[in-house]
Amino acid sequence: MTTKNTPAAVHIVGWSHSKFGKYDLLEPEALIADAVAGALLDAGLTGEDVDSVVVGTFNGGFVGQDFPSSLAINSQPGLRFKPALRVENACATGSAGIYTGMQAIRSGAADVVLVVGYERMNGLPTAEVGDVLLQCAYVKEETSSTGFAGVFAGIAQKYFDTYGDASDALAHISAKNHHNAMANPYAHVRRDLGFEFCNTVSEKNPLVAGPLRRTDCSLISDGAAALVLCSDRVLARGNFKRAVKFRAAQAVSDYLPVSRRDILKFEGVQHAWQKAFAEAGCSLDDLNLVETHDCFTIAELLEVEAMGLAKPGQAPAVVREGQTQRGGRLPINLSGGLKAKGHPIGATGVSLHVLAAMQVVGEAGDMQLPGAQLAGVFNMGGVAVANYASILERSA
Repeated sequence: MTTKNTPAAVHIVGWSHSKFGKYDLLEPEALIADAVAGALLDAGLTGEDVDSVVVGTFNGGFVGQDFPSSLAINSQPGLRFKPALRVENACATGSAGIYTGMQAIRSGAADVVLVVGYERMNGLPTAEVGDVLLQCAYVKEETSSTGFAGVFAGIAQKYFDTYGDASDALAHISAKNHHNAMANPYAHVRRDLGFEFCNTVSEKNPLVAGPLRRTDCSLISDGAAALVLCSDRVLARGNFKRAVKFRAAQAVSDYLPVSRRDILKFEGVQHAWQKAFAEAGCSLDDLNLVETHDCFTIAELLEVEAMGLAKPGQAPAVVREGQTQRGGRLPINLSGGLKAKGHPIGATGVSLHVLAAMQVVGEAGDMQLPGAQLAGVFNMGGVAVANYASILERSA
């Protein structure tokens, strides 16, 4: 018997991940079709085996085709007449899709749920992309001529004013993530930029907004990722090659206006992680790795503190010491993170979970951390507004 405090188990039994990048001619429907086909094949299932479909995309004006929930059905006739819905929760859209699928399984409404997240961002000029993304801020107060970068630049400057200039720590984060992306075949940019390049303002690495340089900002990417969720009942009777269990899955929402919060605390992030650790019955020290939401390097820096790896104001020291690198106390973003892997909005949350799942079953290829058993995932929408923290482990 399960209670509110012991939710029914949900497992990931298949996944797929496109290479993120800039695809001028690739239509969203094709992104979805490839992701769905790959995830079903990986799970050894067909559309007929799926009970419901969840499609995650932000859109907000990126493409003309909205109402995408049935696009997954177009390429998979077996999905026809199955319930399908679209979810959106800013940059946490992908995780919102996963958690929606989990709720369907835990409620007994479904045993198998297909979740796909995608985004086609490069159809607009860069300035217009920035305007679209600003819809994820509190538009009454948080406007910027440099888009969301301007919002996070203000946060970075506040951090520097409070704790001292940490530009070099942000450069260490960027350099680390670009180095890690060299091992990720799905990454948008597989180029080791090095610390000196990331730490130096130059023609190729100009200031974008406030103290943030180009290398402090995630990429404008197109891409998709998908996964298949199932219940204990299906796992027991199925013949899956492996499965990954959600040992914890916690979602926390905070005020939308930055002005109503002490933004340097990232309190929603803190609460999401604390609730996840409580559900999983573990601590940060039990995690082998974390895939976290580094839309900007200042976001990863603040998340290092919010997850408990550093006290307030101490994340720069933790980063400089190499504690978040491969071989450090807690490797963060072995995939290259949003910074180098890319950040197609609707796909990001699904991507984070897929890459963490690969690690705990030993299928991460050159990204693999030997002996990884417990992986943390954090996905964020807005400025620490929608916060999703998951802890994954192998279940079969």
